[in-house]
Amino acid sequence: MSQSSPAPRRVVFQYLVPVHVEVEDGLVARVTVIDETPVRDPTLVEGDPADLDDAVRVADDGQTWPSWRFGY
Repeated sequence: MSQSSPAPRRVVFQYLVPVHVEVEDGLVARVTVIDETPVRDPTLVEGDPADLDDAVRVADDGQTWPSWRFGY
């Protein structure tokens, strides 16, 4: 008798993080998202609201994350 795995749960949430924006000659040249910020006041975007607390706990477990850079 085989046991099936539970269906995957997908929860998407958003929250505010610090962003460093560099502007050169009136154009955005680089954006750095500093994502080591603890999750505060998340807003559910997609998924079961009952799973939000667990998703935030997993996403904000104290691990260090790099900053993300976009641009040149």
